[in-house]
Amino acid sequence: MQTKTSDPTLQASHLPQVQDPRNDGMPLDMSWVRSVQANTSAIERRAATLPGRRSVKKDHQAAWLCKAISLMDLTTLSGDDSEGRVRRLCAKARQPVRADLLKALDMEGLTTGAVCVYHDMVETAVDALRGTGIPVAAVSTGFPAGLSPFHLRIAEIGESVTAGAEEIDIVISRRHVLTGNWQALYDEMAEMRAACGQAHVKAILATGELGSLRNVARASVVCMMAGADFIKTSTGKESVNATLPVTLTMIRAIRDYYDRTGLRVGYKPAGGISKAKDSLVYLSMIKDELGDRWLQPDLFRFGASSLLGDIERQLEHHVTGGYSAGWRHAIG
Repeated sequence: MQTKTSDPTLQASHLPQVQDPRNDGMPLDMSWVRSVQANTSAIERRAATLPGRRSVKKDHQAAWLCKAISLMDLTTLSGDDSEGRVRRLCAKARQPVRADLLKALDMEGLTTGAVCVYHDMVETAVDALRGTGIPVAAVSTGFPAGLSPFHLRIAEIGESVTAGAEEIDIVISRRHVLTGNWQALYDEMAEMRAACGQAHVKAILATGELGSLRNVARASVVCMMAGADFIKTSTGKESVNATLPVTLTMIRAIRDYYDRTGLRVGYKPAGGISKAKDSLVYLSMIKDELGDRWLQPDLFRFGASSLLGDIERQLEHHVTGGYSAGWRHAIG
């Protein structure tokens, strides 16, 4: 059974593609920031309709699930991380689905979008992924709280870049959003962006701690003005992580920023996405709201690891007609 398709949105990860100009940001425009609003009830109503609006089956569903894998930041962020665990995770990133299933699906060569680790494991991950084209992302700036001294947060970025991280996931100071100190948020984000150099920066908003969708929308715009390459929902450590209303709010901020500046900024929902069917909802929302161009790993990522296990089980069901035990698809 094959999932090959001519749809360009379903191409495998790391194929050559046209690269957009990087978001270099712009001066802080407070009139724009103050104009940003969020109709919470309307956003929640729209989000509630999303799971039932798209239904893909059979080969089409398998193709979209493979697409989801190619957009995944395979992650380990535990206090007991070891070099062995990270190397196993990198092996899984290189071959995220069992070889027999990939062959049956005609998807040999499929990889995840990146591997995400703490700074201390960056060198190990870079070594394990050498020659694959899979980038290493490092969480930085006092992750997950972002409350360490600012000069140490900046230094941490530099250390991770020197170690070989091509992407840096930074956390913003939530207090700047909660107190409406947009200039402070802009200055912080701009300095972190500068410290990243050529490495792309994902700004983690920790949306579950921002209080309102309007705050989420305004924080999104300010971070993009300051040069964020991606905006990301969560650290995965908050009590509330990625949700459909938050996602709708953030990707519409991305769309508005693109309409005004012509610059594309990426989006990463993280935390709480663990089922294959949920990934399809997010992908359909991105396609509807932002278009096919955002369905590539340079503009969209899932911050999830448990998601991969469920997708692999669904792909085995597609190939064999039966569900397998989770242990047959170990994360490594």
